[in-house]
Amino acid sequence: MERHRIEPRRDWQRTVEEQGLVYPLTRYPDDSLRPYWDESAYYRFSLAEIEALEATVDELHALCLEAAAHIVARDRFAELGITDPRVVALIRESWHRRSEQPSLYGRFDLRYDGRGPAQLLEYNADTPTSLVEAASPQWFWMEERFPGADQWNSLHERLVAAWRRQAHLLPPGPVHFAHSEVDELGEDRMTTAYLMETARQAGLATAPVPVESIGWDAAGCRFVDLELRPIRSIFKLYPWEWLVSDEFGGHVVDSASLDGAALDGSPAAGRTDGYRRAARTCWIEPAWKMLLSNKALLAVLWELNPGHPNLLPAHLDGPRLLKSYAAKPLLGREGAGISLVGAGVPAAPLDPDQAYCWQQLAPLPVFDGNHVVLGAWTVDGEAAGLGIRESAGPVTDEYARFLPHVIID
Repeated sequence: MERHRIEPRRDWQRTVEEQGLVYPLTRYPDDSLRPYWDESAYYRFSLAEIEALEATVDELHALCLEAAAHIVARDRFAELGITDPRVVALIRESWHRRSEQPSLYGRFDLRYDGRGPAQLLEYNADTPTSLVEAASPQWFWMEERFPGADQWNSLHERLVAAWRRQAHLLPPGPVHFAHSEVDELGEDRMTTAYLMETARQAGLATAPVPVESIGWDAAGCRFVDLELRPIRSIFKLYPWEWLVSDEFGGHVVDSASLDGAALDGSPAAGRTDGYRRAARTCWIEPAWKMLLSNKALLAVLWELNPGHPNLLPAHLDGPRLLKSYAAKPLLGREGAGISLVGAGVPAAPLDPDQAYCWQQLAPLPVFDGNHVVLGAWTVDGEAAGLGIRESAGPVTDEYARFLPHVIID
């Protein structure tokens, strides 16, 4: 693993925007615009390194599924901050019947320096972004700058194949693709647009819909889009924890159940209290992904696999004997709320209203003054590609930059 500087292509911004990356710049607090897509440097890997990383990702995914099974079997939902009985019942049902529900993708964030084993920092298994740049612009960059080289990037082909392979699990009608309109950068919008295109290439009918425009048809007990069409299946770039807690959260929980029984165990038929069963909506990602997108997973993984070379010690009841650690909110995103102890920086105060996972601090490797994290993608449960982000500080936040990579022996 090596970092190499290179002259950016002429008119690179227009090029990557045409390839779907409509957010190539980041606005900083001083109101300046600086590159998010940064092709002033790239990372070079050997084939042996990439093969080892692929094997690590496949193993980590398998360990995460084992941890999810453990959480369900031992009823450890409360440790994840999941205490609503109906949400617990939904996740439990979704897990036991996961083979009946489509599940598309996820992203492992890994610490890797090219020398020791890659170590898991977190698993973004519900609403991961940085997909567009990993799948498309960096591939075309490689073809232009390094013709004949290779890249760990089978994302597009695998996404199309995943839709085809799981199409029989989808109910009739178009697959809706939803993102929030509260998206100033356009990243969520373009991620859903890109995934919608992969579904189209797989032969599926699709329809876009903003999350804020999803309606509830009380008469039909079903979700509908702006044209009042029933939403029978929907990919949402909107976290499950928000979905189940907003105004229509109860309807979401009802609609996500795979059968006609209420999630409290009562059959929908035969009730005399006016209860009407919501029409089923197939949500993608499925509800069981809440088990993998929660930082508590890190502690469960370490508990079940102590000493594993690809894991870091992590706990839910405090740092214990860890002398340096990262305190991570269970549902934090883009580095928000993380407090580092032992990194040579003042520790940020913890929010008393937040639950945390305390993970042993593994400082990100620094290349040319940049802190680097690898984003290793899974599609349909298998390793599928790599995206690299750099940050100025020790926490990968919303000001991180994306750099391309190549495989050259």
